[in-house]
Amino acid sequence: MTLREKFSDDLKQAMKSGDTVKRSTLRMLMSAINNAEIAKRAPLEDGDILGVIAKEIKQHRESIDSFQQGNRPDLVAKEEAELAILQAYLPEQMTREAIVGEAKKVIASLGAQGPGDKGKVMQQLMPGLKGRADGKEINAVVTELLGR
Repeated sequence: MTLREKFSDDLKQAMKSGDTVKRSTLRMLMSAINNAEIAKRAPLEDGDILGVIAKEIKQHRESIDSFQQGNRPDLVAKEEAELAILQAYLPEQMTREAIVGEAKKVIASLGAQGPGDKGKVMQQLMPGLKGRADGKEINAVVTELLGR
């Protein structure tokens, strides 16, 4: 079963059970996926869909921070509920040690020497870790391993 089919099935279940938060979150997610397909002009693979989910999670975290600063606990609770639903669709997140291991393999295979090779390393590393690790964390690990 593809992710798109899983979202569709889960949306039907949420509608039947009356779970309005899950229903609205899945509709928002499916809309974001459709928009990404329109922008790409091609259907998205599951890996690309995981990237869309990760982007939505990042936006929800930023919204939570903004709402906390604005003293809006009602909106914080809503965003946190949606965030929990979105996170359930991502695979288990990699630990820092696992990211370091993957980064070392890519650095060794490319023969990367220093900070100038960071772009090449990131280009090879990101597709394999999409949805399984945070981009900021990957960037920090690669920067650390290649030295500043």
